[in-house]
Amino acid sequence: MEKSRPLWDNPLQFVFACISYAVGLGNVWRFPYLCQMYGGGGFLIPYFIMLIIEGMPLLYLELAVGQRMRQGSIGAWKIISPYLCGVGIASIVVSFFLSMYYNVINAWAFWYLFHSFQDPLPWATCPLNSNHTGYEEECEKTSSTQYFWYRQTLNISPSLEASGSVQWEQALCLTLAWLVVYLCILRGTESTGKVVYVTASLPYCVLIVYLIRGLTLHGAVNGLVYMFTPKLEQLSNPKAWISAATQIFFSLGLGFGSLIAFASYNKPSNNCERHAIIVSLINSTTSVFASIVTFSIYGFKATFNYESCINKMILLLMNTFDLEEGSVTADNLSEMKGYLMATHPQEYAQLSPQLRNCSLEAELDTAVQGTGLAFIVYSEAIKNMEVPQLYSVLYFFMLLMLGIGSMLGNTAAILTPLTDSRAVAARFPKEVISGVVCLINCVIGLIFTMEAGNYWFDIFNDYAATLSLLLIVLVEAIAVCYIYGIRRFEKDLHTMIGRKPNWYWKIMWAFASPLLIISLFIFYLTDYILTGKLQYQAWDATQGQLVTMDYPGYALAVIGLLVVASTMCIPLGALLTFVRKRLKRESVSTTA
Repeated sequence: MEKSRPLWDNPLQFVFACISYAVGLGNVWRFPYLCQMYGGGGFLIPYFIMLIIEGMPLLYLELAVGQRMRQGSIGAWKIISPYLCGVGIASIVVSFFLSMYYNVINAWAFWYLFHSFQDPLPWATCPLNSNHTGYEEECEKTSSTQYFWYRQTLNISPSLEASGSVQWEQALCLTLAWLVVYLCILRGTESTGKVVYVTASLPYCVLIVYLIRGLTLHGAVNGLVYMFTPKLEQLSNPKAWISAATQIFFSLGLGFGSLIAFASYNKPSNNCERHAIIVSLINSTTSVFASIVTFSIYGFKATFNYESCINKMILLLMNTFDLEEGSVTADNLSEMKGYLMATHPQEYAQLSPQLRNCSLEAELDTAVQGTGLAFIVYSEAIKNMEVPQLYSVLYFFMLLMLGIGSMLGNTAAILTPLTDSRAVAARFPKEVISGVVCLINCVIGLIFTMEAGNYWFDIFNDYAATLSLLLIVLVEAIAVCYIYGIRRFEKDLHTMIGRKPNWYWKIMWAFASPLLIISLFIFYLTDYILTGKLQYQAWDATQGQLVTMDYPGYALAVIGLLVVASTMCIPLGALLTFVRKRLKRESVSTTA
């Protein structure tokens, strides 16, 4: 069934929509972490190889399927084969899971944004205790930024079992986040087309501002040198290649159904090949660009912490041993430690528990990703900048734009198949369908605003999509090449864009990409099996740090349900279609 009219007023609007969806928080907080973990500049080698083998071909395939079939994920794969209806349903289930927890990040961004107008910033210093005789004990054991995140933002419980109650401040922020998403999709995909110009372009403006500021920060060069110094020995590490492939896979949003939904509103003659290349390159370039910004700020933070550590050690030695001012410097600190240990062994032994070995390399090696990078490391760097309120507002506004842009794609993956359905669309207007989807997600999302909510967030983030998406995209590639037929697909592309795909696309679709996905699938299954007991990081307020704990039995059951709920849609859809056809055939033969 053809759409009554295309969504996109012009091809540029479609590109903006894809960029708004694909360029998300993963570009800002996961890619820099992977660069840090797997060889700095050396990680770019496997990353761009995976972009060529996996990213661009699979993105092109999804855009072409959506544009040719003119349907959402369920309808598109049902046209290719009735037995593939479960592929579209699996995509919707994964997108639904993602929407449930992903908008919580926007709620946190709202929370930090509202607090960014205070002077001083509330995470700049530790709060006083109830007696006003000192600082909060938990904050003294950690840092002011970690305390604000774990205690004042999350009010986190000591374990998953201690679920606690809903935090009303976070619940209000989550409600606000869903209200904003609803207003953006109020009239279905028509309103989305206007919003994407803002959500796609504003983050780049903020990143440019941060780049200019970041490069002028003291110690920024240390971070950039650390990033671009390639550790080529990491190229022999299989996890570096697996991580590069996974990052490409998820940063482009393959398998969620959002790209198929967006492309289904294209004009049939739209050049989806060109747009697949453009979106892939912009997405990857943004990851590198965001890493430069991140590492310049990370270098500033590491240098600040290193120099603060040095100054504390110098002050401690001077006060303890009554040394002259200027006698201990950063350059001779190690020699003075050795001298004092030899000349004052007893005093030095008593002081040794307070002494630290300050290391810039150790500060730069501290690997942080996800919410830790977005809400702890960045806020720690921001508090030490001049006019921190300005940079805090800019940063968390950027996070909001990135998060809302991704949410528009996630909700489109759910709404497009619903509005394609005659049974649903004939009974309810778009506003009602959009409202019901947002309301259901918001109500379920309140789980993530409880005291143990962050632990549930990690469960959904780690297990709701990974294996499911790999299976979905593998089936998509096999379905197009071997069920629908690659020659038939070639003719469709020739009809749409005026030329057939060259050998590169066909080899990637038919052989290279499926083999790579199978390898990733085997790796993740093996990794889960070899890991043994699944564990999570819990916050220990008494120590002021994260501790490792085993997941309880019911959490493991939820993890299993998250994986099964989406992956089983594919075989169950095929089975139900087979049974339905068999019964229909038998009823026809009986009637005859």
